[in-house]
Amino acid sequence: MKLQIGEPAPDFESRDQSGNPIRLSDYRGKKVVLYFYPKDDTPGCTAQACSLRDNHEKLRQAGYEVLGVSVDDEKSHRKFISKYELPFPLLADTDKKIVEAYDVWKEKSMYGRQYMGTVRTTFLIDESGIITDIIEKIDTKNHAEQILK
Repeated sequence: MKLQIGEPAPDFESRDQSGNPIRLSDYRGKKVVLYFYPKDDTPGCTAQACSLRDNHEKLRQAGYEVLGVSVDDEKSHRKFISKYELPFPLLADTDKKIVEAYDVWKEKSMYGRQYMGTVRTTFLIDESGIITDIIEKIDTKNHAEQILK
């Protein structure tokens, strides 16, 4: 079921790139940029992560904590973070519980082939855990500006 602005963001527990448990509820009292992306170290996902990296201080000044989510594992996330010096955690959703809870695991198509994958989507969540915006048309190179607008 598609989530709507004004609804509570589904809570979850996952592990970050270092194996540390992360719960959305741990971030109550802070605004959260929860961004879902298809795959570590691919061109669009790298552009998006680097936009968030390059504007991380501006996002923090606006009160946001950034959390990235993909179905890649912790090892893949560690390599991605190390290669691009990403200053925020990436959550390993290998069991697809978070992508399914946020309804971003969908049928996709490439070169005529149908497959299931993560639809690039960003949820902005307020201090009370309520969804304040859902960005579905992601400009990967300027994603931080989309959030800060």
